[in-house]
Amino acid sequence: MRAMVLTEQGKPLQPTDLPTPEPGPGEILVEVAACGVCRTDLHVVDGDLTRPKLPLIPGHEIVGRVVATGPGVDRHAVGERVGIPWLGSTCGHCPYCDSGRENLCDDPGFTGYTLDGGYATHAIADARYAFAIHGDYSDAEAAPLLCAGLIGHRALRMAGPEARTIGIYGFGAAAHIVAQVARYEYRKVLAFARPGDTEAMAFARQMGCEWAGGSDEPAPEPLDAALIFAPVGSLVPTALKAVRKGGTVVCGGIHMSDIPGFPYSDLWEERTIRSVANLTRGDAEEFLALAPKAGVRTEVVPYPLEEANTALDDLRAGRLSGAAVLVP
Repeated sequence: MRAMVLTEQGKPLQPTDLPTPEPGPGEILVEVAACGVCRTDLHVVDGDLTRPKLPLIPGHEIVGRVVATGPGVDRHAVGERVGIPWLGSTCGHCPYCDSGRENLCDDPGFTGYTLDGGYATHAIADARYAFAIHGDYSDAEAAPLLCAGLIGHRALRMAGPEARTIGIYGFGAAAHIVAQVARYEYRKVLAFARPGDTEAMAFARQMGCEWAGGSDEPAPEPLDAALIFAPVGSLVPTALKAVRKGGTVVCGGIHMSDIPGFPYSDLWEERTIRSVANLTRGDAEEFLALAPKAGVRTEVVPYPLEEANTALDDLRAGRLSGAAVLVP
């Protein structure tokens, strides 16, 4: 199989020919049709996330078709289209797994980080952590749902059903999906993009946001909750100032620059700061069924598999509206 392989953090991925793996007990072999390029991939490649297995095939927004199953697999059949997300395995017996919080598992496996991912023509996955794709999405359109969509969905749930006015800081892959879900739920969405990024602001309005401006601008009205998808720690105090009493700031990234100090008065009056950590299988089942019902459409920019480094560079430089997707 062909793959783009990370051999050293901070270095470009290397195109490599590898033997196509055989699925073991409980595993499926998937022929990859599309794999989204997520900001987490960028953090892995750049070395912000410091514990990848090396060498590593990145990628955890995988859509493809099952071409072989290992012993004991009854969840998926050959020919079925499936999605493979970030959470690739859990221990099943730690206190978090036992209490329905497998996203916090003490011994997890992460696709494209501790497990080989989808920047390749084929990928192996634990059948229990692969999911059916609903709706009429093309393979490329479905790929961003597997992380950008899932994390955005979990972040919105953390904001709570009482949050009717939502501010989104950083308008990229996750934001453009969660904005559509929020509008489906009759919430008002305000977008805060990189200062001066008029293209992102226009994109936000296109996705149903009622207002779009720079993250350096004051919110035009108090927010019930703020969702931060940009990996910029200084946005946390900014968002705290924008939410009303009892409001929630949800940090949706796996990595963020340091959060600067801020006065206690900005947090007082029962404001809350929360982070999103990974996802559960329940999140995946819920969101992948919801997305077509909510009419979620994804804006994707396709790249050939061999141009993975270009896609990562474009993401790093903020040259993308929507989501980059590799197509083998």
